[in-house]
Amino acid sequence: MALPAIDKNLKDREARQTALGLAAVARELSSQARSEGVPQQLLLNLTNNSYLAGGGEEVQLQSGMKFTSVDGGQTAEPQIRQFIFFPNGSNLGGKIDVAAGESSLAYSVRLHPLTGKIEVSRGNPG
Repeated sequence: MALPAIDKNLKDREARQTALGLAAVARELSSQARSEGVPQQLLLNLTNNSYLAGGGEEVQLQSGMKFTSVDGGQTAEPQIRQFIFFPNGSNLGGKIDVAAGESSLAYSVRLHPLTGKIEVSRGNPG
């Protein structure tokens, strides 16, 4: 009977790794904006559960991972959310939640608009 618990722990760990990876991408975009003096953008495709960073290649979330909630940023198109990182260190601000299903814990990537701080926190089940 320990198998469901192991599976849930693996999914929770995958959600955490996904959130940490997304936060690393956001931090890199922020750093690029400051060093190059040009705004950088992070585009989230909520339908495909993927993102595009700074005009690079589209990155698909791991199998089973999904964006469960996205607040802030700008709506570029229906189901496309855009976050911009500015040369002064600020960003549009927002919160991106990822989870591996309804019983998995959600992890949040918070983008603080004025300070540019980017942090990951554990949330409630997706």
